[in-house]
Amino acid sequence: RPPARVPPPPAPQDAGTWAAAQGAVHGRETTVRITVQGRSATAVVLEALRVRVAGRAEPVPGHVYAMDEGCGGALTPRHFAVDLDKDRPLARPVAGNDAGTPIPAVRLPYRVSAEDPEVLLVTARTAGCDCRWFLELDWSSQGRTGTVRIDDRGRPFRTSAVEGLPRHTYDTSARRWTPDAQADSP
Repeated sequence: RPPARVPPPPAPQDAGTWAAAQGAVHGRETTVRITVQGRSATAVVLEALRVRVAGRAEPVPGHVYAMDEGCGGALTPRHFAVDLDKDRPLARPVAGNDAGTPIPAVRLPYRVSAEDPEVLLVTARTAGCDCRWFLELDWSSQGRTGTVRIDDRGRPFRTSAVEGLPRHTYDTSARRWTPDAQADSP
C-alpha cells in the first residue's frame, strides 16, 4: 500500500499482528528466535539445523516500511545466518554479540535440558527472491531421535528482496510515513 494508506506502526510486541493485517512480508531479512529446552534433567542433543526452501518467486512489489523490534531476553542466543539466494541454503553458525561481549560461533551439536536451555537466533536474508522457507531441528535423547519443524504457525516463513523499492520510516512528530533518508544503507 502507499504510505497514506498504511496506519502508524504499533508497539514492538504488536508488530507481527500489525504487519499481518497489512498483508506485509519481511523485507530483505527475517530473524527467527527459537528457545529449545528439555522437559527434564535428561540431556537432549540438538544434532542439526536445516533450512528448507518451500518456494521462490520474483520479489514482491510495493513499499518498504521500517519496523523496529527489540529482541530482549535473558539468555544469550547462538547465532546462525542463512543466505536464501543460495541453491542449497545452510544455517551457518556465526559470531554474535551480547551487550558488547563477543559470542564465538559454535557449531551443533548442543546439549539442552530443563535446567539448561539454548536460544537459537536465525537470520535469513535474500537480495533476489520472494522466498518461502522453514527450518528443521534434529534432536536425540536416550536412544530416541526426532525432527521438529520450525515455521510461522504452520506456514513457511516468507522473506522478500526489497532492492529498488521506495522505503519509508514513521515520523512521530508529523504523524506520517516519510521517505527514508538512509534508504541506500544495507
